[in-house]
Amino acid sequence: MTKQLVNWTLDGSVLVIRLASPENRNSLSLEMREHLGEAVAYAERERSVRSVYLTGEGTSFCSGGDFRMLKDASDPWPVHRRFRQFHRWLMPLTQLEKPVVVGVRGQAVGGGMGLALTGDILIAGESAKFVSGFTRLGAIPDIGVMYHLPRLIGMSRAKNFLFGGATMTAPEALELGIVKKVVPDADLDDAGMEEAARLAAGPAEVIGLAKMLMARSFENSLEEMFTYEGLGQALAMSSAEFREGFGAAMDKREVDFAAAAARALESGR
Repeated sequence: MTKQLVNWTLDGSVLVIRLASPENRNSLSLEMREHLGEAVAYAERERSVRSVYLTGEGTSFCSGGDFRMLKDASDPWPVHRRFRQFHRWLMPLTQLEKPVVVGVRGQAVGGGMGLALTGDILIAGESAKFVSGFTRLGAIPDIGVMYHLPRLIGMSRAKNFLFGGATMTAPEALELGIVKKVVPDADLDDAGMEEAARLAAGPAEVIGLAKMLMARSFENSLEEMFTYEGLGQALAMSSAEFREGFGAAMDKREVDFAAAAARALESGR
């Protein structure tokens, strides 16, 4: 029987996804990628899921590429086929139109760092270390690192970090704005779940829409972004979440986005 390498459970409206191969430091084996894709697909199709909390079991978040896989499948065609499968797990996670919180404890190495950077908000345990392991192996950065890291910290800092094979501690990641906060390791899941629950209680679908549009801001002109804003706002203002948020502001009452979304779900909207 194949071991389930990714566990996921629904906690209220937060889908908790845990990489569950601590004996392999949660390396990104082919099986791990497949199981992660299944969890993300569930988050994508299940409307009751309003945010995601992604973390790893054990002392490491993710050690990146699985060495056994790299040893057996580093010829051109196996590598090409492996990267062609990104649409099954990495792209859906990166483009998930729901807020994603990532909790990092221990090392996030190479592709493991890339996986962490797919999150919208990162929370780091005090033991967290972001490790650029690519050049040590003679490989280029992958798993989206060359896309996300320059956008987060600038091209020069990204090159210095990646080409230097450097390691970034949790406080350094906090100073650069990569992580939102650093907490004791024992408090990581509580802090991550608190953040995910806060996002789930907010206008999660509208945040997902804004997330999709913001991802296009570096590749499009200001005029094009104004067009996207107009189209996106027309959609946002037709949502149950906008009606609830605006109505609560007008009525001077507490807002309840989740209840409004639940009512819309029940009515099939």
